[in-house]
Amino acid sequence: MRKILLSAAGLAMAGVAGAQDKGAAPADPPSYVIGTNIASNLKGQGVEVNLESLIAGLTDVLKGTGSKIPAAQAQEIMTKFQADMQAKQGAKAAESGKKNIEEGKAFLETNGKAEGVKTTTSGLQYSVMKEGTGPRPKATDTVKVHYHGTLLDGKVFDSSVDRGEPATFPLDGVIKGWTEGLQLMTVGSKYKFVLPSELAYGERGAGGDIGPNSVLTFEVELLEIVKSAK
Repeated sequence: MRKILLSAAGLAMAGVAGAQDKGAAPADPPSYVIGTNIASNLKGQGVEVNLESLIAGLTDVLKGTGSKIPAAQAQEIMTKFQADMQAKQGAKAAESGKKNIEEGKAFLETNGKAEGVKTTTSGLQYSVMKEGTGPRPKATDTVKVHYHGTLLDGKVFDSSVDRGEPATFPLDGVIKGWTEGLQLMTVGSKYKFVLPSELAYGERGAGGDIGPNSVLTFEVELLEIVKSAK
């Protein structure tokens, strides 16, 4: 599990842009920002705390009076707390994964019947948005592409298009759906891919947006074969 509390320096750097003016300015802005970032970090991890006890702990340490709980006992408390958190996160991930399986299966079944959509033996679904005239890459080639990735609810989780900078990578170093899908394309083509979770990130998911067993949609334009394997 990620550390419950970041260092003061890390907290001061994280999420400052998200602060909003909702009233009178605090007497000590840096301390206030540190506080808001501690809260954002805890909230983002789903950690529930007793505010009174949290403030008491901060006060005791910052004023130099020391913790009211002995170090050995504090370690036991944190070990149990972390175990409980991991169990909760595991249960939440399992529930999310089950939901994603059901929604993904329904989406793939419907999408597979849509006009222009083809499905490969692996389960990869694709449709041609624009057909190019260049060569097709091999699995060992390095390619340059523009892409736009979304979840089934339309949320964008990654996009070189939004960043305004194409991505370059070896085809044998990416997720299975990309390795297979890009080999179907000719340079200059733009395809839409729908990847079953087993061709994407599977049960583990990826980052904060791609949950376990997520079906992913990509619009990919193959710009060039940067390096072709011999």
